[in-house]
Amino acid sequence: MPTPVYKRVLLKLSGEALMGEAGYGIDPKVAQSLAVKIKQVAELGVQVAIVVGGGNIFRGFAASAQGMDRSSADYMGMLATILNGLALQDALEGNGVMTRVMTSIEMHQVAEPYIRRRAIRHLEKGRVVILAGGTGLPYFTTDTAAAQRSIEIGAEVILMEKNRVDGVYDADPRTNPNAVRFDELSYMEALNMGLRVMDSTALALCMENKMPIVVLNFDDGNLERVVRGERVGTFVS
Repeated sequence: MPTPVYKRVLLKLSGEALMGEAGYGIDPKVAQSLAVKIKQVAELGVQVAIVVGGGNIFRGFAASAQGMDRSSADYMGMLATILNGLALQDALEGNGVMTRVMTSIEMHQVAEPYIRRRAIRHLEKGRVVILAGGTGLPYFTTDTAAAQRSIEIGAEVILMEKNRVDGVYDADPRTNPNAVRFDELSYMEALNMGLRVMDSTALALCMENKMPIVVLNFDDGNLERVVRGERVGTFVS
């Protein structure tokens, strides 16, 4: 079997990845399925950090659009990501994977505060590190948190799950059967074409720091395949 081409990766999970068919909240069976896929990657010797969204529970931006104070709404969204992080930790440890949840908003009873050097040390010891709570600041998305944390911890790539879509398309493939998938994009192409790889702040941060992104569907063994060097999904660099 090919050896992994990456030593340290950051997985960006949307909150929707955890809700299954229910349309809201966390489906334990889906969390278990994700945990198995992450375990397969960790068992290859790859150091894995995860940033998870909270859209399955609460979307701060959507709430602010309906009149809620943006800062309050964003903090509520950050707390939703911590709920998801704890659920994912439970699923991973139920599968024998040592895991640490680290949060940008301190809550010592349930998780460690995010400290860069401590996060790197956990990774070096083979623990999966779940980085919850976004950036800890309002007006920034979990996409931006993923970009920032990947750079801070020295990840080699962001592996991005986008609502069960297998790459970046020129239109939404769920509503447009004629949508065309890109195999490869530059950061500027993604920005200029308005493609929804991640929000523009996050994408600009990746571009400035030369952090590659692979947008893919985690199903069908794709996660393991991409860390072994196979071309899966859309590669943005």
